[in-house]
Formats: sequence, structure tokens, C-alpha cells
Amino acid sequence: MIDSGSAPDWRPSTYIVNSLGLRRVDYLFITNADQDHMSDLQGLFDAGIDVGVLLRNYSYTADQIRQIKRQGGVLSADAERYVGMCATYNQPAVEPFDQYMGGIMTTTYCNAYPRFPDTNNLSLAVFIKFGAFKILFPGDLEKPGWRALLQQPAFRAELADTDVFFASHHGRENGFCAEVFDYCQPSAVIISDKPIEHETQQMVPDYRAVVRDAGVTVRTTGRQRHVLTTRRDGAILITAGSDNHYTIDTEHRG
Repeated sequence: MIDSGSAPDWRPSTYIVNSLGLRRVDYLFITNADQDHMSDLQGLFDAGIDVGVLLRNYSYTADQIRQIKRQGGVLSADAERYVGMCATYNQPAVEPFDQYMGGIMTTTYCNAYPRFPDTNNLSLAVFIKFGAFKILFPGDLEKPGWRALLQQPAFRAELADTDVFFASHHGRENGFCAEVFDYCQPSAVIISDKPIEHETQQMVPDYRAVVRDAGVTVRTTGRQRHVLTTRRDGAILITAGSDNHYTIDTEHRG
């Protein structure tokens, strides 16, 4: 599970219990320690869902992230839960992700505290790989955070064969770093956005310009697309097969 954000009409805790019939999340990645990325974190525990492994930026302690979060005011129940998990989920995983996920692999990168004292640039960049398919979830990295990660040869190399790229910071301008695309030319960019308040629409042409010429075919519509958004397309389902082929379906017809 990548983050635990919710919407007014949808909560991951409800979906896990009622639709999937499960009471356990084996691996939970928190890419960013802000409310929109973990607004149902307490809800998981309220629903009796066990979280096996927490994957996060480990460069800060529970006390340090509490101090960072306090700069924005009183901590929410979800933030308090996250702080508590930072204090308790600190042992090596008994079942490492790459060995227990049926061929799905992950590589993560992050900047270190206190070089970066803000939650956005402390985001965890998560690469998920299955066969030849690779997708990147970069949290809310902003330009300084991207540029710091680009100093790492391993990160630059990891970018090279990324197929689907989640736009950082919900597609806002401060999350777009042109230098990233010197090393990465994805087949599609996905923007997880809301109405105009997030100012994501203005960056669609910039993201479209860095996508491979062909883009991807959306199976729902048969149309070639370069940038998909949750605002326009609704829920987006990516199905990656062991035959190195993947498909994209959308809830709406764009």
C-alpha cells in the first residue's frame, strides 16, 4: 500500500475490510508525512487492520518528525499515529519486501534530515517494479529535493527505464524538475489532483512534453494518452503482467 490518503467518499480502511475482506497490510509505504498522504492512517488501526512493515524516510526520528509537524500546528490523529509508528517500527523486516511479494520489487530513495527540514523534500521516492514494468511514486518532492537525489548515480540510473511517472506534489509547478527528464522518459504521467485549487492543470503541457511520443493506449477508451489525471479520469487501474506487458484502465472516459 502506497500512502493512506482518503477522500470524502472513499477510505482505504473501508475498502480493505469490506471489498478485499482483509485485516492486514503487509507493507505500508508513507511517501510524505503530510495529512493528505496519511489521512486514513489512524483509520487503519480503528478498523483493526494490522500493518506489518512501515517503509518511510528513516533519516529522522519520531521526536524530530514531531517537531517538524508541530510547526504547522496541533498534530492530527493520523500524524500522531505516524509519529508513534516512527518510534516503534524500527526493526529490520522479518519478511523483506523483495523476497515476499511474488516477484514485485522495490527500490527507495530519500534525502536526509536535517539537510532538508521540510516534509516535502524529505519525501520517499518509491520505485515499484514487476518484470519489465516500473512505476515511480515520488511523494511531494520539490525542485531542491529532486536535484539532491539526482546527485546520486544510482538514482539517476533507476530513473532510466521508468514506464509510469506519478507527478510530484499533485502536479504543482514546484514539484516539476526538468532535469529529472534528462534521465527519464516515461510512457505516461499520472497526476493525482483535485479541482483548480491545486493549480495542477497548468503543468499538463510540461509533463506531456517529457513523455515518449506514442504515450499509452487507455484500454477503457482506446485513446492514446500522455498525461492522465484523477480529476479527469477518476480511478486509474494499471495491470502489469509477467509477460512484460501492462494495461491502463480508467473509471471515466477522460
